[in-house]
Amino acid sequence: MPAPTLLTVVLNWRTPDMTLRAVEAALREMQGMAGALTVVDNASGDGSFEAISRAVAERGWDSAPVPVRVIQSERNGGFGAGNNVGIRAGLPGGARPDYVYILNSDAFPDPGSIRALLEHLQTHPATGFAGSYIHGDDGEPHRTAFRFPSVAGEFEAAIRFGPVSKLLKNHIVAQSIPETTVRVDWLAGASLMMRQDVLDRIGLFDETFFLYFEETDLCRRAALAGFPTDYVRESEVTHIGSVSTGMKQWRRMPAYWFDSRWHYFTKNHGLAYTIAATVALAVGGLLWRARLLVQKKDRGDAPYFLRDLIRHHTRRLFRRPAPPPVIAPQPGE
Repeated sequence: MPAPTLLTVVLNWRTPDMTLRAVEAALREMQGMAGALTVVDNASGDGSFEAISRAVAERGWDSAPVPVRVIQSERNGGFGAGNNVGIRAGLPGGARPDYVYILNSDAFPDPGSIRALLEHLQTHPATGFAGSYIHGDDGEPHRTAFRFPSVAGEFEAAIRFGPVSKLLKNHIVAQSIPETTVRVDWLAGASLMMRQDVLDRIGLFDETFFLYFEETDLCRRAALAGFPTDYVRESEVTHIGSVSTGMKQWRRMPAYWFDSRWHYFTKNHGLAYTIAATVALAVGGLLWRARLLVQKKDRGDAPYFLRDLIRHHTRRLFRRPAPPPVIAPQPGE
């Protein structure tokens, strides 16, 4: 029986040096595997594509046993769209891989991490996706295992009140960090392996999402098709985090986060549910802020978060639909 083939996709946006570090770590962990690695430059426009291409050639990675190629997206369509470019390209020559592994440009697979994901999917044919235990370069674990968002989950996350969390424990979105391999609703896409058969069935990332909620949506589609997601504790990956997005320096939540949230809820649950989830988040957030008047605690949200949320979603709610295109009559009609 031939060895399974694996395509690793690393998406770069203006972090060429770090991307090369991620590629080097991934190549080390892919030794002895059949497959290839593709770097997608997401239209960085800063010389990243040229710098990465040159480094790959100088290091001989383009002719290595696990060959590396660098391709450029025509546009920066975000995380999902960029990864889709690499997935659609397939293996060198256009061959279809058995598995696809997406790895952030600021994530570095620890020893045995990629093989652990691959072996897990091979020995659990009912599982669609498998992801890693993620920790920072300081060794601190990151929360990357989640439940699907819900009205109750939005309220619990916003109110930050122990008795409410206890009551709604089965709806908490950000799960406690699992200590063993376990089934989850969805995983962050910093280190996520996917069965190509499942992608062929459900489709790739929804490119309406620019950033955030795209993994949530993809894992949900896989789960609805009967292919759940597993968190594989034996697979460990070091992740710096927020290097490309600059999230740690955000002064306010960007509009695309609100766009992604709105699209996720309306697509998967409809308008009425979206409104209910937004009201739950806003009410929970207001109650939390009322507590802050008497308690010295960190607000925990970006500045103006509730104001921006309500303003953005109100605009989306009352935005007029685009008029149908005017089709000019053709000769003879």
